Amino acid sequence: MNDTTAYVQWFRQSSPYINAHRGKTFVIMFDGDALMHPNFDTVIQDIALLNSLGVRLVLVHGARPQIDAVLERLDISSNFHNDLRITDSEALRAVKAAVGMVKADIESRLSLGIPGSPMHGSRIRVVSGNFVTAKPLGVIDGVDFQHTGEVRRVEHQAVNSLLDQQNVVLLSCSGYSPSGEMFNLGVEDVAYHAATSLRADKLIAFNAGEGLLDDSGEPIKELTCRQLELHLPELKDSQRWQADMAMRCVRQGVPRVHLISYETDGALLQELFTREGKGTLVSQDAYDQLRAANIDDVAGILDLLRPLEEQGVLVRRSRELLENEIHRFFVIERDGLITACAAVYPYSEDQAELACVAVHGDYRGSNRGQRLLEQIEQEARRRNLKQLFVLTTRTAHWFVEHGFKAGQVSELPQEKQKLYNYQRNSKVFFKTL
Repeated sequence: MNDTTAYVQWFRQSSPYINAHRGKTFVIMFDGDALMHPNFDTVIQDIALLNSLGVRLVLVHGARPQIDAVLERLDISSNFHNDLRITDSEALRAVKAAVGMVKADIESRLSLGIPGSPMHGSRIRVVSGNFVTAKPLGVIDGVDFQHTGEVRRVEHQAVNSLLDQQNVVLLSCSGYSPSGEMFNLGVEDVAYHAATSLRADKLIAFNAGEGLLDDSGEPIKELTCRQLELHLPELKDSQRWQADMAMRCVRQGVPRVHLISYETDGALLQELFTREGKGTLVSQDAYDQLRAANIDDVAGILDLLRPLEEQGVLVRRSRELLENEIHRFFVIERDGLITACAAVYPYSEDQAELACVAVHGDYRGSNRGQRLLEQIEQEARRRNLKQLFVLTTRTAHWFVEHGFKAGQVSELPQEKQKLYNYQRNSKVFFKTL
């Protein structure tokens, strides 16, 4: 397949996501380190593309390394407690200077539109202002944090009004009190309050790594809040802050939080416009939805079964038959695609057939088949069934690995024995529940 064909196919496959994301509100957070990375220019280009596709964007930036650099130039030392900067009056000068420079840098990058650049003709309007009201962090463990603060509120109505006018809203890691004081804020704190108060559809947080990693160093594609909570003790520094922010956001109603790398070219587009993504997705429930099938799933199930029917792995089913039997099916759905299915057919008061177990070719090697089996076993027990049986020509080992034992055709219910196709010579397996 040549590059042009691959591009066309990818573009077609991304169209459901383009439609789904249009008009949605995304909060995108990046810390000061992201701005200093060589790949940040492409991150900006991808953010501009989201804007052109009709996504409502709120950008939240940090500035810790920039603040450190200004402090060093001014020969001002900065103290920390619990990894939080103690912002005294001298340090506040550095915060003001650094935040102002970073804000100007982001605005200038988003204003780029010269011919030949990926942002040519984008004409993005960036609006920033005093949208974040802050309060002092106060005294903790006997330490006065002075001008280090926390978010009191985000003026979400004003921000929404600007988004309605197709502006990109830029929020800094700083805020102001009603008395006119400026406070140095954590970028995660601002992003959390922005996402929850705006009822954002997504919070996207950039970090140095490709999301969160498992014990073997491999990226974790998705986590529920409960699973993430178990990972928290293993995480350190910025990863822990972001993971804690992600968990709190989801529990406060933000449907999805994405943790992705600012070092990987195109990570933002891969995460948002492909099914597999390029980072870690955090949600309240599992991203893949396991549920009972309905009549709208017939086309998706037929597409899933067709390759296996052509290979002779499954017996061919017509659309009419599937429509009549759809109430017997369970499916796993991911972004509108049926990635796996299975069905259960009761044959007596205590026996049922597990049938039509299929997993999409792109998703084999995952636990989808196991999840479906567990669901059907649970359904069988609910119906007081005592035994499941399955007929298979190709996947005998998988069923053995999941507790099935080989049996004989003569052990099948009489009705099933009459339908048995000796030409296919399917092997028979049973599992006692």
